[in-house]
Amino acid sequence: MKILNAEQLHAADAFTIENEPISSVDLMERAATACFNWITEHFTGELHFTVVCGMGNNGGDGLALSRLLHTNGYSVDVLIVPYFNKASADYTENRKKLETLAGIKVKEITGPDDITVATDKPTIIIDAILGTGISKQVGGKLAEVIQKINALHCAVVAIDVPSGLMVEDNSANDHKNVINANATLTFEAPKLSFLFAENVQHVGDFYVLDIGINKAFIASQKSLNYYVTREMIAPLIKHRSKFSHKGNYGHALLVAGSYGKMGAAVLAAKSCLRSGVGLLTVHVPKCGYTILQSTVPEAMVSVDEDEKEISSIKDIAQYNVIGIGPGIGTGKATQQLIKILIQAKLPMVIDADALNILSENKTWLAFLPKGCIFTPHPGEFARLVGKTSSAYDAYTLQKEFAVKYGVYLVLKGAHTAIATPEGEVYFNSTGNPGMATGGSGDTLTGIITGLLAQGYSSKQAALLGVYIHGLAGDIAAHEVGEGSLIAEDITNCLGHAFKEKKA
Repeated sequence: MKILNAEQLHAADAFTIENEPISSVDLMERAATACFNWITEHFTGELHFTVVCGMGNNGGDGLALSRLLHTNGYSVDVLIVPYFNKASADYTENRKKLETLAGIKVKEITGPDDITVATDKPTIIIDAILGTGISKQVGGKLAEVIQKINALHCAVVAIDVPSGLMVEDNSANDHKNVINANATLTFEAPKLSFLFAENVQHVGDFYVLDIGINKAFIASQKSLNYYVTREMIAPLIKHRSKFSHKGNYGHALLVAGSYGKMGAAVLAAKSCLRSGVGLLTVHVPKCGYTILQSTVPEAMVSVDEDEKEISSIKDIAQYNVIGIGPGIGTGKATQQLIKILIQAKLPMVIDADALNILSENKTWLAFLPKGCIFTPHPGEFARLVGKTSSAYDAYTLQKEFAVKYGVYLVLKGAHTAIATPEGEVYFNSTGNPGMATGGSGDTLTGIITGLLAQGYSSKQAALLGVYIHGLAGDIAAHEVGEGSLIAEDITNCLGHAFKEKKA
């Protein structure tokens, strides 16, 4: 799913209006109907709706939604925020329609003190003040109105974009002047800013509503940003031949573990096997031999000369791919081994302590094989590229790093972002907060390593691995709850995730 910028979004609306053809006010009605359907499905009982509208097309959406709520028996008040130079034509038409109805209050406010809520029943505030067109932070009376809405502590549903939030870069925005929504009902695709952690207080949970914008036009637009969905992932999954054998699915080498951290090796190995790899060899220090043989019998074990850490590996030519990093530590001998391995020119997944070692030896980055996959969490990412001032800044540096070194950089988080050597960024749609647990990243390393070994390209392995990892986490959370979820639960649900192939 392509993520478009504000200019492209407006162009998509205009193209749909001209070529469907459909009037702009009828397209607005379509958007309002989609919002109405969502709201009535998610809110039940005796509720009051206060719809706060600006005077542009986002306000027009709010007015049309107010009419639908009122004519279907809901209690609705409408507040108009008049701090705009000119009302849009579709806003004006929808206001005329609304004012012909009996029993609905429409009031132009003079300031934040005019924003009040019903006391006899729970109130849902609908934010329809500003849309996707703003390019600078909100100030003046409008900012005071937004601050008042946030101070009411009512449930808030934002239409398309929380008012005050820009669709891309909010690094210079004053966040106190942005609506804090519990849910955002956005049209056709998420906005880029929705996918950054610093904006979650404004966006809440977002829901993508299809309002019939011309799909061919969207497909024709150039974008480097994508939202990864089931429809994108399902065609990537390869089907096995009836006469295939283990040799058809690759031989992966997983370099993992050190004294006290053998669990990382076990978790990565189990998930690698569950990803479908044909053969797996795990290289561990001597202290890990018995642990691996007893806990992961399906894997072969290569034993290092060192008792407690990784220091050397013989004969890597037999492997299709190398996954390295989980639990290996950052000892001097291990560092030197990393320097050797990254020059092996094999497809490679680099995680955890291997990333930390490269962060301390940045000149080695020039030796990296093209197309290798980095899987840092935010702390490892900061050590690798430097501290960032905002999530948008991190997004920019992530792209630059991937392009500069010709690698895939998987920045783990709520919407794990995969940056490609071409400067694209793919944001994942699966996963949940329960996956913020020790060992979750080790399972991802194993999955991606196993997919690479099976012949998936680096891009396919990163996209599919991240999506399936998150989906397995979602399945696990459904079974055990987010608070009780542990990394092994993710591995145990991988089979279900591959079968389901959807969020």
